[in-house]
Amino acid sequence: MIKKESKNDVRKKRHNRIRQTLSGTSTKPRLNVFRSNSEIYAQVIDDTTGNTLASSSSLALKLKNGGNIEAAVLVGKDIAEKCKKIKIKEVVFDRGGNLYHGRVEALAASARENGLEF
Repeated sequence: MIKKESKNDVRKKRHNRIRQTLSGTSTKPRLNVFRSNSEIYAQVIDDTTGNTLASSSSLALKLKNGGNIEAAVLVGKDIAEKCKKIKIKEVVFDRGGNLYHGRVEALAASARENGLEF
């Protein structure tokens, strides 16, 4: 009997395929987005050293409902402000294998509005 792949397995495959060509450097780090059912997370990562330079999440912001578009907008704003503090203007956007739609798109738009370029 053949086991059917879950949606998350398909997402992970897609993310691995994307990551083969996408990489962050110290001058242009990678903005990674992870979306769960109840929260959304964003990290700015320098792949050359493997360090996380900045991070934000709906959990860290203590939002009542972290799984909606409003929370994604607030996380995008927060990550952009943290990047400004450490003098990062340009990033490479990594959607984490998710569709560029809904919460992921809202986070990206909010980060762009608050000064990040990608």
